[in-house]
Amino acid sequence: MGTSQTVISVGAVCFGMVVGFVTYRSLARSGPTSSVSDIAAVVGVVGGGVVTSLFDPTQGDAFGWYAIGLVAGMALYPVVVLTLGKKVSQDSGGSVLLGSDSDPSPE
Repeated sequence: MGTSQTVISVGAVCFGMVVGFVTYRSLARSGPTSSVSDIAAVVGVVGGGVVTSLFDPTQGDAFGWYAIGLVAGMALYPVVVLTLGKKVSQDSGGSVLLGSDSDPSPE
């Protein structure tokens, strides 16, 4: 597998965007009380980047593709929610994908 400086550079930018966005949203949504699960999302993203960077970057561009995949997944998630969210919400009785069920108590 060859390397591409463009893929590695774009991947680094994408990785920074994802880590920044996940950190911001985790802390902004939790308000004054952030929990371990909020920080676990950031650790998971960073951990994935560390694992892919363990591969020799001169032999491949796995990190770049990992980060580009993160951004693609982050961009496609709202599309999936908008496409399937209403059906899942109707089937489950709440907004499972968005996590915005205002009354989690069973009826």
